[in-house]
Amino acid sequence: MSISIIGAGNVGMALGRAFTQKGETVVFGVPDPGKYSIAVSALGAQARVTDTLAAVAASDLVILAVPHAAVQAIAQSVPDWQGKILVDATNPLAPGLSGLTVGTHTSGGEELARIARHARVVKAFNTTGAENMAHAAYLGGIPMMPVCGDDADARQRVMALATLIGFDAVDMGPLMAARYLEPFAMTWIHLAFRQGYGRQFAFSVLRRG
Repeated sequence: MSISIIGAGNVGMALGRAFTQKGETVVFGVPDPGKYSIAVSALGAQARVTDTLAAVAASDLVILAVPHAAVQAIAQSVPDWQGKILVDATNPLAPGLSGLTVGTHTSGGEELARIARHARVVKAFNTTGAENMAHAAYLGGIPMMPVCGDDADARQRVMALATLIGFDAVDMGPLMAARYLEPFAMTWIHLAFRQGYGRQFAFSVLRRG
């Protein structure tokens, strides 16, 4: 079964590359498929690109890898998501990466769940950079990928995908934990861009015993 990725920017292409390298079939959904045909064809026969609604229809697992400003329109463009797993890989970033526009008592993930009718929303692939999603291997350990969502089966499926592409998938439980994951994403962004770490680093979980 295919995985649909809405968006073909840095994160969408990184995930698509990682999944196709593991043998998964990926369908990219974008407003202008012709603009991305060469980049997607470079991923091989396991990847194709179409318009957004056709990509949503093609798979039972859909990853939103678009700017947060586009999330509402995409969610509302589908009258009934019919139980599809909708993975929110976005963060409600303020202009200039100065912070988040949503938080404390809700999250971007929870707001998506309110408007995406009958979707099983899972928050994942939002807490690290595209470089790590394309290539998660580090000599010093395995990068973590926290995953949360109210539907346990959907959450486990997304965790399996994160594990497939090299992450230590961490079960964060219900979707309300997105209130913690979105600010956690800002920690990575702050270190990468404000503190001079650059983009080639990742967080991991150390377990004693």
